[in-house]
Amino acid sequence: MYTRRRPRSPRANRSLRAYGTLLAVAGLLVSACSAGSSTSSASPAGTAALRALPEATPSALASYYGQRPAWRACGVAGFECATLKAPLDYAEPAKGDVRLAVSRKKAMGPGKRLGSLLVNPGGPGGSAVGYLQAYAGIGYPAKVRARYDMVAVDPRGVARSEPVECLTGREMDTYTQTDTTPDNVRETGELVDAFKEFAEGCGQRSGNLLRHVSTVEAARDMDIVRAALGDEKLTYVGASYGTFLGATYAGLYPERVGRLVLDGALDPSLPARKTNQDQTAGFETAFQSFAKDCVQESDCPLGGAGTTTEQVGKNLKAFFRQLDGAPIEAGDADGRKLGEALATTGVIAAMYDEGSWPQLRDALDMAMKDKDGAGLLALSDSYYERDSDGKYENLMFANAAVNCLDLPAAFATPEEVKEALPSFEQASPVFGESLAWASLNCAYWPVKATGEAHSIEAKGAAPIVVVGTVRDPATPYRWAQALAAQLSSGTLLTYEGDGHTAYGRGSACIDSAINNYLLEGTPPNNGKRCSGA
Repeated sequence: MYTRRRPRSPRANRSLRAYGTLLAVAGLLVSACSAGSSTSSASPAGTAALRALPEATPSALASYYGQRPAWRACGVAGFECATLKAPLDYAEPAKGDVRLAVSRKKAMGPGKRLGSLLVNPGGPGGSAVGYLQAYAGIGYPAKVRARYDMVAVDPRGVARSEPVECLTGREMDTYTQTDTTPDNVRETGELVDAFKEFAEGCGQRSGNLLRHVSTVEAARDMDIVRAALGDEKLTYVGASYGTFLGATYAGLYPERVGRLVLDGALDPSLPARKTNQDQTAGFETAFQSFAKDCVQESDCPLGGAGTTTEQVGKNLKAFFRQLDGAPIEAGDADGRKLGEALATTGVIAAMYDEGSWPQLRDALDMAMKDKDGAGLLALSDSYYERDSDGKYENLMFANAAVNCLDLPAAFATPEEVKEALPSFEQASPVFGESLAWASLNCAYWPVKATGEAHSIEAKGAAPIVVVGTVRDPATPYRWAQALAAQLSSGTLLTYEGDGHTAYGRGSACIDSAINNYLLEGTPPNNGKRCSGA
């Protein structure tokens, strides 16, 4: 599953964006660190704790820290772009560089400039530069944009920063349609073959880069960017996976933490299998909220008023099973039909934002009543970032590359998945089977994982605001509670609502608390709760 920040969909006049994959991701997009761990026993459940790096900059990295961006126009009004370098391998900087794409929109006032505010929308694999130019640089509160240079860097392997590549568009079309609920030995073999082909494609097309796209390396890159911008401390808003990236930065450089907002938080102390299972339960929670809302609407194709959420789930599952045996037409120029895999992806896409529920009802109505899969296919394509020409962005490739490096695989064999199916289906009767099988991906990855589950304490860091939404489908609320508790200076801000992440999604209470922290440096009281507007 893919975890990524999105603004509230129709309310923000933005189309449904791609926020996930099923097949391309193992570990449900939640990664752990790949370097710099210790054996501290002061962390949850006996996991290791991330160890801070020395404060002094190593001489071998001096040239990187001495860079200054050469800003240039980049085709988007009001924004500038630059390229910075970071070592491919921090252990051996002489091995070569990676090029990092950076963009900014300068603070225009009124008010005294406070420095740079870096943003990251999550993933891993989401383009921070794209997010800045399309949303954060124009959609963040005006008083925040007035005081900060809004800045983004695409992490290594992502979008404009030497992107990981794996499959062609046609190959991806085949891959995304692979049955993720195999019913027999043949279908299980086809799914395993799809995982292997994906992994082999990444190995062939991305080579040595796959060994150096860990979250720790991306966090170290951010410190080079901080220095290049001339900021003594990092001010940062990260959402979804971006919370893990930001927390990792805090763990490595606690003395350089400025004002950090971690919205839709991940719990780095969990191993991949537990992470996957928790997120599966999160999507079930979101689906139950959707189901309760759907049956109150006259156009709900899954049941009328009085239908239980359990029955709504059974009705949807039965529809998925029909598509498994008989895909329906979707009006696709490339001849794709809507089968179970793409339909499941389309439904999951709409779980990230309750603003997408009317669109999902319409899409389900078309598919179930009119045998027209176009609506669900459009949701699925948006989820996968596939355009009308059949081209895919690299988010799924980068996503798998980071996850499979950051954590050991959730499952090593199909047999292990089968043993775990009851627990996943208990977590989500609707999505559990698909998400369990999706977690097998990293078993066939061409590069061995270098990370492990760990806690992040960031002792000595300034106050860090961790934001959790109680019915968040992708990053369950308890993960925010866990991260806030791990961080020595963590303070928890809670949104009692639906959807993935909270800042900028309609709650004046949440927005006011975060804006005040960013502008005045005063964090909200630990445990503060917000609901509605």
